[in-house]
Amino acid sequence: MNIISQKARDAGVVGAGGAGFPTHVKLNTPAEIFLVNGAECEPLLKVDQQLAVKYAHLLVRGLELAMQAVGAREGIIAYKAKYKEAIAAVTPLLASNMRVHILQDVYPAGDEVITIWMATGRRVPPAGLPKDVGVAVNNVLTLINLARAVDSDQPVVDRTLTISGAVASPITVTVPNGTSMREVIARAGGITVNKPRYISGGPMMGKLLDTIDQPITKTTGGIIVLDEDHVLIKRHLQPMRDVMAIARATCEQCNLCTELCPRHLVGHELHPALIVRSANYHDIGKPSVLLSALTCSECAICEQWACPVGISPMRINIALKAKFREEGARYVGDLRPLDPMAEHRLVPISRLIARLAVGVYNKKAPLDESHFEPQRVELLLRQHVGAASLPVVQVGDTVSRGQLVAEIPPEALGARLHASISGRVEAVTAHSITIVQGDTP
Repeated sequence: MNIISQKARDAGVVGAGGAGFPTHVKLNTPAEIFLVNGAECEPLLKVDQQLAVKYAHLLVRGLELAMQAVGAREGIIAYKAKYKEAIAAVTPLLASNMRVHILQDVYPAGDEVITIWMATGRRVPPAGLPKDVGVAVNNVLTLINLARAVDSDQPVVDRTLTISGAVASPITVTVPNGTSMREVIARAGGITVNKPRYISGGPMMGKLLDTIDQPITKTTGGIIVLDEDHVLIKRHLQPMRDVMAIARATCEQCNLCTELCPRHLVGHELHPALIVRSANYHDIGKPSVLLSALTCSECAICEQWACPVGISPMRINIALKAKFREEGARYVGDLRPLDPMAEHRLVPISRLIARLAVGVYNKKAPLDESHFEPQRVELLLRQHVGAASLPVVQVGDTVSRGQLVAEIPPEALGARLHASISGRVEAVTAHSITIVQGDTP
């Protein structure tokens, strides 16, 4: 493990874009190109585009370190043209082997498979990884955290996220990891609907929350507040039996879900229309058709944009993925030719915002990094890809902000966890560590 990778491991740096893959593992894998995914193409999320302006020097420093770690000959920062301030901030800081690539303002430009194709021309094979085509990818906040980890030995103890939707004052805030979502939402000035429901993440790929009495994690990029009657909430609440019944009764075989599927467009076998047909009619067709569901990125284009009759191929894919993973099944398939219309079939963000009925909420959410320290934090032991972290503290211990509280299990993929506030350990369970403010050594 190189020293940069070791520093990332020590600091508990994980992919901040949502997946939470431990960054130290990625930095130990050779790549020719290191790509910064600055697309942030989910409507209503405003984190990376603002951090890239305020911390341009840390972003470029993080890219420099990442390139050094993986041996990359080129560094690329992929931005949409509308992020003019971010482009202006980083451009003067770039080394000769770094460049900015301007992305179309389309969805899902932030899907790393699509970002890689748009920025480098390389196509990741089905069920493959960016490293298979000589590319490594991280988002803006991840590389800012890397720079802090290497140059200042600063562990990941805070998270920046956007609070938007039906709130009085949309805002982008930085809070200690483990802060209650309820407390964070309150910083947006109050909820403006009578029956609010909450989505963690963006309107396309976000997850419906059962409760907001749960903690922010290293991968929480945003919380969207919507009325329970909003079309997005209704989709999330639709039972799986209804999804299957609608698919069986109303599918017109129009094939739009496949023709607009981003993964299919770049040459993957994934064929949502055939998967729906096969799932409805006793798994007819080639076995690889159903197995290709494992390559679905869950971008939601098929259900939120393509289907004219309200079918959700993505929900069917998710169910199939769970079944196949339980069985230990794997997909193997070749990369097919690029669809000649691929570039023109990605979805313009302006039209997506209208389709999702979130135009009224598409407002600025200014970055506010003023000091905020909750009385209590709950640090989940699994907020990353891999095994849950192992506590190294006990109930009653006093800890300082930044102190190690949970370690990576031996010989496992995982990430370290650090105290985000100073105080006393109130609880240690199989799932989390709770710290309350109090005297420290």
